[in-house]
Amino acid sequence: MREWTILGAGALGCTLAALLREQGEQVALLLSERHRGHLHPTFEFIALNERRRLVATRPRFAHQAADIQCLVVMTKAYQVLEALAGLAALPPQSPIVLLHNGLGVAEQVARRFPANPLLVGVTSHGAMKEGEWVVRHTGRGETWLGPANTAARAHAGLARPLARALGHAEWSEDIRRLQHRKLSINAVINPLTACHHIRNGQLHEPRFAEVLAQLSEEVHQVLARLGEEESLEQFRRRLNAVIELTATNYSSMHQDLAHGRKTEIEQITGYLLSHAGTLPMPVCRQLYNEVKRLGG
Repeated sequence: MREWTILGAGALGCTLAALLREQGEQVALLLSERHRGHLHPTFEFIALNERRRLVATRPRFAHQAADIQCLVVMTKAYQVLEALAGLAALPPQSPIVLLHNGLGVAEQVARRFPANPLLVGVTSHGAMKEGEWVVRHTGRGETWLGPANTAARAHAGLARPLARALGHAEWSEDIRRLQHRKLSINAVINPLTACHHIRNGQLHEPRFAEVLAQLSEEVHQVLARLGEEESLEQFRRRLNAVIELTATNYSSMHQDLAHGRKTEIEQITGYLLSHAGTLPMPVCRQLYNEVKRLGG
């Protein structure tokens, strides 16, 4: 039986570990050296139905990279390359699955691990940490995987066990389009909620109507430049649906700023700005600068 090794023992990484274990899958958490002194053999998982259970996974460390059969990277986007730096012994046949926000990282990983099958994905599951090694699953959503190189196509079957664990997971040969669509939502909701210290649903208050219209237009223009065919009206309908669905949530960027952590602004808004060409992007630029000023 395949063992899944999850790099990134945050809320989403632990949630995936718990859901895979519930389906009988073998799971290891690849931990940093700082965990050696206070390593927990289990973590507490709170499911969507409020059921609590302890989840046991195998601990792994970087020096055991040669034993990794399938690596799922669920760190923050800006942490990916550093987290992978110590895994030079990763077997070339072991697939690497990147599940993080933002874009621009996969290309760098492909250069560092040219022989490995490289898969990229998007997921709309929600999770949060309630304490040290206490994780709550806050929302179920879709998960999509696709190939970032030719070798990855031989591993499309990884979507099947993920579907059993997550409720939905599918393979897409057009994964870049799905990544763009998630990025477009994140580029509106995340920086606005982070800069204004609000929950997602508050973006539908009248005071945000003008900036929401301007920002969504800027984001849509860049995505159209990148080849996306979704109309502005379709994008705004999708954006409003996500805001309503996640109305009580705080965005990940809001939470990162609130807790003094670095954000993924470079891989989200920064990615759009770098692909805007001569398009005017005043609101995107202002939000990018403000998040950076606030420490992100």
